[in-house]
Amino acid sequence: MHKLVSCLTIAVLIAVPPFVSADTVVEEIVARVNNSIITRTQYQREQKQLSDEAQNQDPTHATEIVARGKKDVLRGLIDRQLLLEKGKDLGVTADTEVVKRLDEIRKQMKLDSLDDLEKAAQAQGLSFEDFKQNLKSDIITQEVIKREVAPRINVSNQEIRKFYDQHKQELAQPEQIQLSEILISTDQAGDDEQKLNAAKAKAEDLLKQIRAGADFADLAKKESQDPSGAQGGDLGTFPRGKLAKQLEDVTFAMKKGDVTDVIRTRQGFVILKVTDHSAAGIPPFPDAQDRVRDALYMQRMQPKMREYLTKLREEAYIKISPGYVDSGASPNQTQPVMTTAAKEANAKELKKKKKMGLF
Repeated sequence: MHKLVSCLTIAVLIAVPPFVSADTVVEEIVARVNNSIITRTQYQREQKQLSDEAQNQDPTHATEIVARGKKDVLRGLIDRQLLLEKGKDLGVTADTEVVKRLDEIRKQMKLDSLDDLEKAAQAQGLSFEDFKQNLKSDIITQEVIKREVAPRINVSNQEIRKFYDQHKQELAQPEQIQLSEILISTDQAGDDEQKLNAAKAKAEDLLKQIRAGADFADLAKKESQDPSGAQGGDLGTFPRGKLAKQLEDVTFAMKKGDVTDVIRTRQGFVILKVTDHSAAGIPPFPDAQDRVRDALYMQRMQPKMREYLTKLREEAYIKISPGYVDSGASPNQTQPVMTTAAKEANAKELKKKKKMGLF
């Protein structure tokens, strides 16, 4: 409500030319969102990212994907800024979670420290500060969605059952298993028999701990030398024919919860746990209900998100520069006159973005 009151107050003020200091970098402003700005450089960077992702995911239809997506580029930038500002209003901080995520990435890349991770980013031509800022923004926006949008989505047990009954054939699946892994790598051992024996001994000791009741996921996080260790060893789901025959023959003969002996592979010594084993065909309702619930939830998420973001737009000051279009604009948005103070804030924001290397 305070944003709406602020916007109405600004609306009656008289506009005066902005004050721009001599050391301010001139940069085209595409949109103003409350006291923040979106620059042409940010807009172009978002377009390039859209193009790169389309090319990587579907090169054949990349041109059509980009053409459809370009109209929503500014909408996405405004959406993100509105969510970030809402996160600030809600007191959402992400510093601790950023460090946690960075450490998970470090482990996946098998690096010794965050300094090594920063060097690896720089070696690839990436700004580590930009990467951290983007990661922080993602964490904040997801937390806002979790708090503000997710509670508005209700999926009843009756709806889940009805969907299951009406879409049984679509839910049919091949026989598949879900696996978790602990890997003791032999990449550095080469043909050194002593190192190979040490790796095997370590794997066998871990298996002994598991047989004695130790938690597989905890051991994977602490000891596994595979990137999956950060997720407790989870490798995902595999239908028949997707695993190496050596592993498929062993694991598909096992039940949910079973753990293999130590297995020698090209990567090293592995221990696998079957965390789920589903038979071929239509899964029974108890096994399918979580999958159905997630499907219904995702169907309802997008319209609820747009409804929420429309509300945020109507409570905010948003000014779009000529030649640009916000495809998420609401007809109820106000167009208040920009004050001198706000324009000076924009100049400061441009200088801040320049210092951070955002353009």
